[in-house]
Amino acid sequence: MRSSQFCCFLLIGCLISQIYASSDAIFHESFDESFEGSWIVSEKEEYSGTWKHSKSEGHDDYGLLVSEQARKYAIVKELGKPVELKDGTVVLQYEVRLQNGLECGGAYLKYLRPQEAGWTAKGFDNESPYSIMFGPDKCGATNKVHFILKHKNPKSGEYIEHHLKFPPSVPSDKLTHVYTAILKPDNELIILVDGEEKKKANFLSSEDFEPALIPEKTIPDPDDKKPEDWDERAKIPDPEAKKPDDWDEEAPMEILDEEAEKPEGWLEDEPEEVDDPEAVKPEDWDDEEDGEWEAPKIDNPKCESAPGCGEWRRPLKRNPAYKGKWHAPLIDNPAYKGIWKPREIPNPDYFELEKPDFEPIAAIGIEIWTMQDGILFDNILIASDEKIAAEIRDTTWKPKFKVEEEKQKAEEQTAGFDGLKGIQKTVFDVLYKIADVPFLAGHKDKIMELIEKAETQPNITIGVIVSIVVVIFSILLKLLFGGKKATKKVNVVAEKKEEGEASNTAAEGEAEEKEEEEEEEEEKSEDAAAAAAPRRKTRRDT
Repeated sequence: MRSSQFCCFLLIGCLISQIYASSDAIFHESFDESFEGSWIVSEKEEYSGTWKHSKSEGHDDYGLLVSEQARKYAIVKELGKPVELKDGTVVLQYEVRLQNGLECGGAYLKYLRPQEAGWTAKGFDNESPYSIMFGPDKCGATNKVHFILKHKNPKSGEYIEHHLKFPPSVPSDKLTHVYTAILKPDNELIILVDGEEKKKANFLSSEDFEPALIPEKTIPDPDDKKPEDWDERAKIPDPEAKKPDDWDEEAPMEILDEEAEKPEGWLEDEPEEVDDPEAVKPEDWDDEEDGEWEAPKIDNPKCESAPGCGEWRRPLKRNPAYKGKWHAPLIDNPAYKGIWKPREIPNPDYFELEKPDFEPIAAIGIEIWTMQDGILFDNILIASDEKIAAEIRDTTWKPKFKVEEEKQKAEEQTAGFDGLKGIQKTVFDVLYKIADVPFLAGHKDKIMELIEKAETQPNITIGVIVSIVVVIFSILLKLLFGGKKATKKVNVVAEKKEEGEASNTAAEGEAEEKEEEEEEEEEKSEDAAAAAAPRRKTRRDT
């Protein structure tokens, strides 16, 4: 009896929690019923793609389906009451399944402003004003879960798109995934993918949004000009220095080694190569048309056991008298004033902001262009509580995802590629995460291009992965150690900062020119030495 009562209480509790969850959701579209009459398809001619009410592959659950390839799609759902974003927590969440993958296209949502902003449901298009754009977008080097806030500048009145920096990447499989954006009253933004936190940002931080919502307080004065007598050279050649009398600039870098002796057993009368004794003149060879036939050459077998063959000549050695071109040493520039910068002035466009001036959400729109079909949208949610979003993820997304994941594993095992594909998937997941690392931002496009090439061309996967690793490793080395000249520049900056002065690029340029001249002199010395002792190098040169 007690166990029966417990089960009843548990069932009632679950029922109450579900009722509470659904009633507390501001908006929830499950697509259990047809979307026709509720969602309005754009009548703009360019949006020729056909929307369908369709089951998710392998499930009885319905969604909104992108049914044709290489089409533009636009559809909108007006809310009964605009949703305010300025007070309290707001959660935006939806599921999307890329049943045929996503090579080039979008699968994001647009949360539209009220129609007073200048749009209509039947005329919904790319220009329709939105407050937030959120969701996956992938094509070429682009691979990101967008979050874009369209915010009104309080001074100019202009609406500006502010993009989340370093957004997470789109999962590279054909499973159902759920995307969640949590907007908190303390200006915090949290992006979840499949319930896992992938990005945390602050709306007012210049480190998190580009461009920043709040402009810089000061800017360089555009009217400030560098004085003509401003000297930026930290070091200059010593004007009092003189070339030493014993400095021979003409001495070659290498000279013949007069102490060298021909190795014992050197076969001076034997050529390095001989005619191939097994070669046979082709039957169709015509001496009149093709010329006299000659057998191809092979390495002389007699040279295998000898130190060398052919004419022996003395090798070159480093010239102890070589000093290269003389340059006056560098000294501190007494006229040095540092690197010139325009003075800072107050930014006339600056304003303060305690929190973003979010525009209300009056409708949800899907306006995309895609080369793939099979994109299925489902369970679009707007809620004021994170727990509601979590409960809906657990009840709608998680069961489907587990079934799809198990099916994928079974198919891979049946095909015999479970081990390799599992490793590849893990590697790609790691590489996508690496591509999102902030310090690689300048190289992200190149890295993403390589990753996508490896995914779409399995036969070159290993090679491309190695290339990606090499690229990332090279960037790390460059960031950690830098190049030879870059190191010099940093050292100069460090030294001058200790003295309260800036670095000098002009002096560095002189140092670089000096190095280049020395390299040219070395090349000339090599040429001179080679001319003094011309010979064809053998494969047994010592």
